[in-house]
Amino acid sequence: MDCRKAGQMIRALRLEHGMTQAELAEMLSVSPKTVSKWENGNGCPDVSLLAALSGCLGVELETLLAGEPGENGPVGGNMKKTKYFVCPVCGSITLSTGEASISCCGRKLAALVPKKAEAAERLTVETVENDWYITSSHAMTKEDYISFVAFQTGDRVQLVKQYPEWNLQVRTERRGHGMLLWYSAKEGLLYQLV
Repeated sequence: MDCRKAGQMIRALRLEHGMTQAELAEMLSVSPKTVSKWENGNGCPDVSLLAALSGCLGVELETLLAGEPGENGPVGGNMKKTKYFVCPVCGSITLSTGEASISCCGRKLAALVPKKAEAAERLTVETVENDWYITSSHAMTKEDYISFVAFQTGDRVQLVKQYPEWNLQVRTERRGHGMLLWYSAKEGLLYQLV
């Protein structure tokens, strides 16, 4: 840990959150002089304080230790590059249009890599009036079910949450060409072009 870099980051994040040194010190049960010492690069926070400090400043522990925020460049707004993250513990779904560090249930999540669905895995897409009616023969058991279906184009993503023991039936507005994606714990993230 580079104390000078970490100190600069602590100061920047403290100011970003509108906190004084005394307020941050009180939250961590240390003296304001200790916070000043960190920010001036004359010392580093004690290991026992790092988790609380990262929580107070709203930054991941790894980023705080590195002393650099690692900001992303502009994304450009193309939804076709959307990344999907699913927590293996609680099933929470998170989307990102750029590089992101996503954590859930104490685990750092990796972006799912979609794989092209084989013929037997594909969803059935029918046109009903001006909509698409999407169904699947996938067994929707508690152990393995399709937890979401998403239709992704260059300018939008429409995601529909699904639940175990319900038949997969999604009716969505029929739009131009895009990618239909779905996720199950056993098969992972699958896609087909529509």
